[in-house]
Amino acid sequence: MKLLNRLTFTLIASLLITASFAQEAPPTGQVLDKIVAKVDNYILLESDVQKAYIEAVAQNQQGQPTVSRCQVFESLMINKLMVAKAEVDSVVVTDAEVMLQTEQRFNMVMQQFGGDENTLVEAYGKTSDQLKAEIEDVIREQLIVQRMRSQITDGLTVSPNDVREFYNSIPKDSLPLFTSEATVGQIVVKPKVNPQTKDDIFKQLNQFKKDIGEGRADFADLAKQYSEDPGSGAQGGDLGFFRRGELAPEFESTALALKPGELSDPVETAFGVHLIQLLERRDDGSYNSRHILRIPKATVADIEKSERYLDSLRTEIEAGRLDFAKAAKDYSDDRSTSDAGGFFTDPSNNSNRLSLRTLEDPLLFFMIDTMQVGDITKPMRFEDPREGTKVRILYYKAKYPAHRANMEDDYEKLKAAALRKKEDELLGKWFITAKEDIFIDLDPAYDRCNALAEK
Repeated sequence: MKLLNRLTFTLIASLLITASFAQEAPPTGQVLDKIVAKVDNYILLESDVQKAYIEAVAQNQQGQPTVSRCQVFESLMINKLMVAKAEVDSVVVTDAEVMLQTEQRFNMVMQQFGGDENTLVEAYGKTSDQLKAEIEDVIREQLIVQRMRSQITDGLTVSPNDVREFYNSIPKDSLPLFTSEATVGQIVVKPKVNPQTKDDIFKQLNQFKKDIGEGRADFADLAKQYSEDPGSGAQGGDLGFFRRGELAPEFESTALALKPGELSDPVETAFGVHLIQLLERRDDGSYNSRHILRIPKATVADIEKSERYLDSLRTEIEAGRLDFAKAAKDYSDDRSTSDAGGFFTDPSNNSNRLSLRTLEDPLLFFMIDTMQVGDITKPMRFEDPREGTKVRILYYKAKYPAHRANMEDDYEKLKAAALRKKEDELLGKWFITAKEDIFIDLDPAYDRCNALAEK
């Protein structure tokens, strides 16, 4: 079902786009906003289609089919259908999941502006709170769509024979042209904070507890002044209601051991050290708490110690006494890459061959551009938006020239595309049933897209 070919704006996604729509020129000028689709209680605006179309055109690869406005419209409309159907099927994402990813995405945006909110406002015309609210809405929809798609396609697999059949079904002159790619790895060390720094934080939070208990200080005021949780600090530390299993285990067990209004002793989690107050507990097991978070920060001496440690690993790797991938698995503190031997992977296909623009960190792009294949950098400091200063070494393992897709070089990408095609076929069957359960009203301007037709 061509309608359900999902627009994922990556190189391999273009393998799956087979619908033949008339090509359209990139949009220019301003569009008067209006509702172009109503899907149950959810709406799709013309501006949503416009923004997504501009992004799709901008990211279209040379030699690949041009993405049409109809394809973008259909993809966005189906997302709304999945969100509406998720309510019917009781498929939910937690506030904790949304909050965590929103903070990560927002921190990445702020990092691009040097943490200066005035520059952010000038660029977007929105305050940080307004921008964060918009990001939160997008993240929530993305997570629900991902969860619905995963539920519908759970258990689907493809065999090597399926991949070969998929590859052979593509006309040779229609195989995508992949730009030059690279395999890049990293070993990351998070500096260990010296014990004195942690002791000072525990003493500070214990003093806060004493001052609050004896009426010399107000919890909310201290949270606004000292808490390093950007989400709750401005709200006086209030986290809102969470269910069991949604917050860090150490935090949850401490909070649930308290009586409403009671203060905990300082407790450490992966996020830092917390002073917790339980506010309310409900019969359904959910609870509301507030906290003051203090994050132990590495000193210059702590960071320099990590640099020396990484430099010794680099020496062993360059001398051939230690394999880079093994060192990454054994010693790297970055779990997103260490399990893959330290190598960055494309999340759409799990391949460690990726275009450099796939790397989210622009600093990585420019660093790799100055390296030769086989180079390992000296230890470099970088800022993690959530965990502060870290140190890493980069390894430029291989470079691959631009080429047409083939089974030998691009098996993982073709496998991901074959699986996506199989998923789309199953989603097509789901769509036929789901659209009967949900009210859908489309603007006549998009009748030409035949978005509700069975294709």
